[in-house]
Amino acid sequence: MNSVRARLSSHLYLTVFSFLMLYPIIWWVGASLKKTEELSLPTLWPSKPMWSNYWNGWHFSSEYTFAHFFGNTLLMELGNVLGGVATAAIVAYGFGRLNFKFRGVWFSILLLTMMLPNQVTVVPQYILFNKLGFVDSYVPLVLPHFFGGGAFFIFLLVQFIRGIPRDLDEAATIDGASVYGIFLRVILPLLKPALVTVAIFTFIWSWDDFFAQVLYLSSVDKFTVGLALRMFIDQFDIQWGQLLAMSLLSILPSVVIFFLAQKHFVEGIATTGLKG
Repeated sequence: MNSVRARLSSHLYLTVFSFLMLYPIIWWVGASLKKTEELSLPTLWPSKPMWSNYWNGWHFSSEYTFAHFFGNTLLMELGNVLGGVATAAIVAYGFGRLNFKFRGVWFSILLLTMMLPNQVTVVPQYILFNKLGFVDSYVPLVLPHFFGGGAFFIFLLVQFIRGIPRDLDEAATIDGASVYGIFLRVILPLLKPALVTVAIFTFIWSWDDFFAQVLYLSSVDKFTVGLALRMFIDQFDIQWGQLLAMSLLSILPSVVIFFLAQKHFVEGIATTGLKG
């Protein structure tokens, strides 16, 4: 009897806690279906849902639909994810498996860069890209991901690689595999969970990086989803229902990708190489 009560109590607690966590999302969905004048009312759901907020918000611009901005963002994300995953894996393999001069020093410097605030590098990076003529293009947003993907991702993959037994490298060497062959045929397949983790983090962080997007992009035809949402604020008569509707749609790609890759994401965080 006590176990039943304890189970019911835990289920009740989890239900209440889940509702509290989901309440902002529920309010968000309800607010996206309200008229502007209804947003101040203390109601969770509108008396008459305005499904037209989604249609009107999707076609808010006379020149572009929201599909155009989603396409821009997804194209940028494709470059970010591919560049980040590929180069982070290569750099991590060098630090995790290869012996070269001053390896420890360079790895320490790499870790030190994680302590640098982003604000420190914003001005030098902008001056560099401006002199190269890359401002108002996706190059400043994509190119940095092709140089290791970031110190955090390299560190994550290095720790993962160090958990892979070196016996596999030795066996591959006996079979005639070179350093590159070991990376491609032994290390890379085992890195799959960690690489999925890197891909998810890269996608979400760059998708949400509004500051870099507003800093480098100025042409409307190149705007990302985040900058398109800002265009609602720039209007004289702000349609809050449409803004909330589009902002709700803007998080769907990140949510979908996370749930589709959740298994590999959890495995990449929790494991350190091979299963026993």
